[in-house]
Formats: sequence, structure tokens, C-alpha cells
Amino acid sequence: MASLTENTLSTKRILVLNGPNLNLLGTREPEIYGSTTLADINNILKLKAKELGADEINFLQSNFEGELVEAIQKARGRYDFILLNAAALTHYSIALRDAIAAIPVPVIEIHLSNIHKREEFRHTSVIAPVCLGQISGFGIDSYVAALEIAIRKLKV
Repeated sequence: MASLTENTLSTKRILVLNGPNLNLLGTREPEIYGSTTLADINNILKLKAKELGADEINFLQSNFEGELVEAIQKARGRYDFILLNAAALTHYSIALRDAIAAIPVPVIEIHLSNIHKREEFRHTSVIAPVCLGQISGFGIDSYVAALEIAIRKLKV
């Protein structure tokens, strides 16, 4: 029987969280976000996770800050990595920042667009200082790259 520590080290459980308005991908400002839907992104990530040997990948999209905070808090002991596109909450949600800081699960911040090439208010991420890293500007490849990095970090 494996100990809890051995089990935690051998698993690769990923939680993908998406914030406000990402449910509108595919139709929302396609010139910025492209025509790929969130369901398409999730399907791509499911296939890639299987290919990379992830044991589990789950998805949650919410337009409600509190629901995302609760998902982050509940990730402790259930997931080994979180991939987070906090969308607009990136720029002002101290609640998300504090939830990330409060748990031992590493988080990679993701953005489809390059937030540093957009409006000034998007240049600041209040969650970046408590995330392992940030990937932005590569469309759906931002998600794929984050997943690949998470799996690689879990194999170390």
C-alpha cells in the first residue's frame, strides 16, 4: 500500500480554471481571442493530458469570483497543479490572489492574448506574484504550453 506522500508524488492531477466571459470564446471579440470555443480548448487539453500521461484533468469556468476562489481552496490535496485564466479578475482580484497564496498547489497564469500589448489596465496582474509563472499571447497554445510545463514539473 502506497503512502499518501508516495501517491501524491506519483499522480498528475490538473485543474483548469477559467474566469469571467471565457464561456463566450468563439464569438466574443474573435479578432482578439480567435474563433476557438472554450469547449474546443478543453477537448484539446483532454487529449494532450492523456498523451502526456496525466491521471486526471478537470475544468471549471465561472463568471463568479467566489466560485473560482472556492475551487482554488478545494484544490489542496485533490490536484497537483492549477492552470488559471482568471480573465478580467487577473487585474483586480485580491481574493483570487490570496486563495492562490493560501494553498500549496502551484498555479500557472494563462492568457490567450498578450495582456502587455493591450489596454494599460490589463498590464498589471495581481495574481502573477503568487503564481509559478505566466503564459500569454499565444492563443490556445498558451493553455497547451501551460499543461506541458505542469506535467513536466510533476515528473521531476
